[in-house]
Amino acid sequence: MSESYDLILRGGIVVTPNGREEIDVGVRAGRIVALGSLAGVAAKETLFASGLHVLPGVIDTQVHFREPGLEYKEDLESGTRGAVLGGVTGVFEMPNTKPSTLTTEDFEEKMRRAKGRAWCDYAFYIGGAAENVMELARLERLPGCSGVKVFMGASTGTLLVPDDATLDAILKNSYRRMAVHCEDEDRMNARKPMTRLPGVTAHVHPEWRDAQSALLATQRLVKLARNRGRRVHVLHVTTADEMVFLRDHKDIASVETTPQHLTLAAPECYDRLGTLAQMNPPIRDAHHRDGLWHGVREGIVDVIGSDHAPHTLEEKAKPYPDSPSGMTGVQTLVPIMLDHVNAGRLTLERFVDLTSAGAARLFNIAGKGRIALGYDADFTLVDLKTRRRIENKWIASKAGWTPYDGMTVIGWPTATIIRGHIVMRDDQLVATPQGAPIRFQETMPKEEA
Repeated sequence: MSESYDLILRGGIVVTPNGREEIDVGVRAGRIVALGSLAGVAAKETLFASGLHVLPGVIDTQVHFREPGLEYKEDLESGTRGAVLGGVTGVFEMPNTKPSTLTTEDFEEKMRRAKGRAWCDYAFYIGGAAENVMELARLERLPGCSGVKVFMGASTGTLLVPDDATLDAILKNSYRRMAVHCEDEDRMNARKPMTRLPGVTAHVHPEWRDAQSALLATQRLVKLARNRGRRVHVLHVTTADEMVFLRDHKDIASVETTPQHLTLAAPECYDRLGTLAQMNPPIRDAHHRDGLWHGVREGIVDVIGSDHAPHTLEEKAKPYPDSPSGMTGVQTLVPIMLDHVNAGRLTLERFVDLTSAGAARLFNIAGKGRIALGYDADFTLVDLKTRRRIENKWIASKAGWTPYDGMTVIGWPTATIIRGHIVMRDDQLVATPQGAPIRFQETMPKEEA
């Protein structure tokens, strides 16, 4: 009697650690248990993937799903629904909610809210702040915690660590790789009067929160991290200057950039989109965008995160600078980056490294990030030849808009599979929410939690 499986993926081009292979994939009990020819083998369910590429499940390591406290902008159900419609199988959600995620109770409340409602797998950051610094070593090891997140510059929410003394205390009292929003608060405060000049528009945003404010904060972070022997993760790097600096500190500092900073450029994006292009750190000019692509090509960039940070169109319509910073992105990460693959700016294998293997490597994710025996059966199936137009009506976010509305891309996610469950196929949800907490190798035992 032949061995049976819960799911077999047949006929696709599978991107494994060996490269692209035309093989079948067998899944049982949510794990990958067979790779190769499975002709004549039975399965409860079969997905024929001829003409498609089967990638490890895409992990978006920076999303803001606004729950609790700001559910009118987004919640865990709508945010993760957008994720799976866009081919994303796992997310790391940020702590700047209301209340901020600072305590065990805050964290467990998010975990409770996600259970049974999240469409993809999930982890939550703990915010690093003066009031919880002595608890961070325990908090960051809670099951389902992706680590500590620190805001060196003010953004959406109340979390802010502008001074080196508090930042150093956070570094001293935690040990996992720490994710940091790097903008220098003192420099931005000194430059803020320019945002109140008559007739000012969003075009001034990258001048107020200028490249130097980003570089100064990144340099301060790396200096403190090196003194403490700590690993840090610099989120949404936006400047060519930071890429040059971080190139020489890769032993302790990992690097994220975003699809929007690789795609949009000032001043054109502000001419066309106005405040819809406003985010922190800002979209900058083509010189800096070219510097980010250099960082991708040279291996300086470790991961791509969407920084999905939705606000309503009514909020974004407020005159600058009263308009909030942030845009949707989790649902468009895969098609935007596949379009760059088709344009020759990066290979498909590099895309996989930036969206799956890189996240697993940096954050010690257990069982995800590659298509290999014993790993979770998370897959993002893509059609590299499909030409599609991104439109607001496709966006699941409660915000209901994307800065890419009207953009035609080549490359599209056709199926999202999470631990062996087909959740999305051909733009349609075909299952109930399947999300579960992401597991980490640095999680404390349950009896200690």
